[in-house]
Amino acid sequence: MKTKALIAVLFIGIILFWAVEDMPAFGDPEAPATKYTGELYIQSVLPDIGIDNIVTAILASYRGFDTLGEVVVIFTAGISVALLLRRGEKV
Repeated sequence: MKTKALIAVLFIGIILFWAVEDMPAFGDPEAPATKYTGELYIQSVLPDIGIDNIVTAILASYRGFDTLGEVVVIFTAGISVALLLRRGEKV
């Protein structure tokens, strides 16, 4: 069984190393992911949202649901920790 797992890990590792060759360099301004998106946000934030601060507009409007999801996860983790710590107390 361990041999099959080792072969699977090696196979997936080889595929991942092979796929990394096609990735653009880290921080490359000509990469497709950064070349068009940043310019699109800069041009469309003020007409779409009406907020002068680009970072605030992106976090509050474009990524609002994602930010809300992160807040819910952190809140849930905090409540869980508080409940676990309180568990030892006699009420």
